[in-house]
Amino acid sequence: MPGFTLIELVIAVAIVGILAALALPSYAAQLRRSARADAQSFLTDIAGRQQQHLVDKRAYAASVAALNMSAPASLSGKFVFTVAANDGPPPAFTVTAQAVGDQLKDKCPTLSLESAGNRVPAGCW
Repeated sequence: MPGFTLIELVIAVAIVGILAALALPSYAAQLRRSARADAQSFLTDIAGRQQQHLVDKRAYAASVAALNMSAPASLSGKFVFTVAANDGPPPAFTVTAQAVGDQLKDKCPTLSLESAGNRVPAGCW
């Protein structure tokens, strides 16, 4: 009789299971790296908007909302963005993205960008 035996099917299912077990963590890590790259891009956008706000209002904005910006939907539930403005002298700001949820498993759960251009942690940018 042509066809597969029960042993052949069990072996095939076991092989697929092992491959899935190996691939899933790598896939999840890639999703976290992608979200981190999106967060870095958004931090850079906030910093650029902060510089424009300084030119227009002679001070940095105290929040992301004051810049008329909001986090992209793709980062919802993955990062919380905050702005810390210092009126100086000289005026300065720090924009921070703090990971939440599953994103906390990433190697860089906190990203910061300062008005001087310093990016912390350096190994994550």
